[in-house]
Amino acid sequence: MWRSLRPLGRSAASGGYRRYAWTGADADCRLWFRMQAEARRLDVETDRNGNQWAWLGDPTAGDAVVTGSHLDSVPDGGAFDGPLGVVSAFAALDELRSRGVSFRRPLAIVNFGDEEGARFGLACVGSRLTSGQLTKEKAYELRDADGITLPQAMEAAGHDPETIGEDRERLDRIGAFVELHVEQGRALDLSGDAVGVASTIWPHGRWRYDFHGEANHAGTTRLVDRRDPMLTYAETVLAARREAELAGAVATFGKISVEPNGVNAIPSLVRGWLDARAADQEALDAVIAGIETAARDKAAAHGIDLAVVRESFTPVVEFRHALRDELVRLLGGKTPVLGTGAGHDAGILSAAVPTAMLFVRNPTGVSHSPAEFAAEDDCVVGVRALADALEGLACT
Repeated sequence: MWRSLRPLGRSAASGGYRRYAWTGADADCRLWFRMQAEARRLDVETDRNGNQWAWLGDPTAGDAVVTGSHLDSVPDGGAFDGPLGVVSAFAALDELRSRGVSFRRPLAIVNFGDEEGARFGLACVGSRLTSGQLTKEKAYELRDADGITLPQAMEAAGHDPETIGEDRERLDRIGAFVELHVEQGRALDLSGDAVGVASTIWPHGRWRYDFHGEANHAGTTRLVDRRDPMLTYAETVLAARREAELAGAVATFGKISVEPNGVNAIPSLVRGWLDARAADQEALDAVIAGIETAARDKAAAHGIDLAVVRESFTPVVEFRHALRDELVRLLGGKTPVLGTGAGHDAGILSAAVPTAMLFVRNPTGVSHSPAEFAAEDDCVVGVRALADALEGLACT
């Protein structure tokens, strides 16, 4: 499976992946998913929001055990973030069949669409739509860097955008959702464990900072006469680092756009996107307030107009203790339980259905990069752990 999936959407220049929602690379990944499902005699369907489902048993019976993840990527992302969960789901089904088990509950493998939000700027679009956390009206407002709206992109890819929206009927089919994911950090590497169980997902969000100044000539405008928004932006980036350090949190300006974007022009607009996460809501609130206060103080000093827009937010996710504890028991009772600062579809769905997560060791902790890695032996341990979990939840 890795050999057939590896080349899809891969950049020859960077070695990373550019599997953006509703593009050709996304279509290739969707075809790959369908072929893997059909090779295992599973019934495949695409729901109203573009998520793919592969079913063993009656989808309408209710109380299904669902596993899977996503196949899209961040810009120049790694091979494991998302795909490891989908590949492991198919491999776990193969393992269960080799054990000769009988299923007492329906089983489904899912590929959620547009989890990373690389194209339209909002993460977990497929699961947010399904759970009702993203309305059809708000989804229609999403645009990519070229001005193409989400419905336009869906329609160009052959999906009817008129159908999108909350899918209560589908959620009612799910009795439990277990997502396996490569760890995006080094907790397991430091503890010496190949697999862990998730406890919580930190509260996190994305904020857009628009710094409006005045375009002018870079060579003839005196420094004292400038209204340069780049200075305020740069000082805000440094403030984000300071505030995060003080709160034991993380904050990153990872995306920027500049107008008019000329080497010899003072910018008229610098737009930066902030990603901030913390272990609890109080710490996150302190970080966000501190960054905005610093930005507004610097903007006032430089004659810059500032607008701050919260584009997305996910509160702390406390995975269902009963399901979490059951996974630990099924895996032998000694599997470590750990929190994470990364968002996932399992976190979005947790408000609607019982969810849990398994993490596979990442020896470097690097993620969202071509250097992302998990050892084959650890991946095999992850597959067997997922199979054990699914057997305990879905089989006799």
